[in-house]
Amino acid sequence: KLGTGYTIYFNHKYKRQGSLFQGTYKAVAVNQNSHFIHLPYYLHLNPLYLKFPQWKNYEENYGGLASIDWKKAMKFLENYRWSSFLDYIGRNNFPSVTSREFLLEFFGGPQQYKKEIIKWIKDKNQDIEEMQDIILEKND
Repeated sequence: KLGTGYTIYFNHKYKRQGSLFQGTYKAVAVNQNSHFIHLPYYLHLNPLYLKFPQWKNYEENYGGLASIDWKKAMKFLENYRWSSFLDYIGRNNFPSVTSREFLLEFFGGPQQYKKEIIKWIKDKNQDIEEMQDIILEKND
């Protein structure tokens, strides 16, 4: 009842129709090391879009690709409690929900994982800054 009521409300408010969660559940098996290596970054850095919606948005920001201050990004991630990131860097948030041993062993422990996340953010910022010089179209 609650789901149906919310769907009716949401569809009316946003002038749309249909179910809110259309389509079947999709899952992709991780069969390649490159996919496995990128998954933790993808999962734990996704919340940055809440605070920095322009981050990594290459297509829409041709006029100025947006990099973010890694210190502000880390502060946000360390205070965002709706992610398992805190558990992976050694701060208990949802420790009984996550199984971290394998990934933390791969990265060398919580502190090393945190360093890798910081490095990833800094590298993405550097990529964006380097792209500024080669972009042909700019929205001025």
